[in-house]
Amino acid sequence: MEKILPVLYKAKNECCGCTACFAVCPKSAITMIEDEEGFEYPIINAAKCVKCYMCVNVCPIK
Repeated sequence: MEKILPVLYKAKNECCGCTACFAVCPKSAITMIEDEEGFEYPIINAAKCVKCYMCVNVCPIK
């Protein structure tokens, strides 16, 4: 069974912007993108992601 791409958040209020997921990613597949209010959210590059789920495991909200 193939692993699916990790979901870091479904709504913006499910992300605190701590960058832990960005920092832990072994493939640099996560980029922090600034929204219109200046808050940064992680975006996963599906082409780089190896679906190790380290980002989900380190998330303080999950």
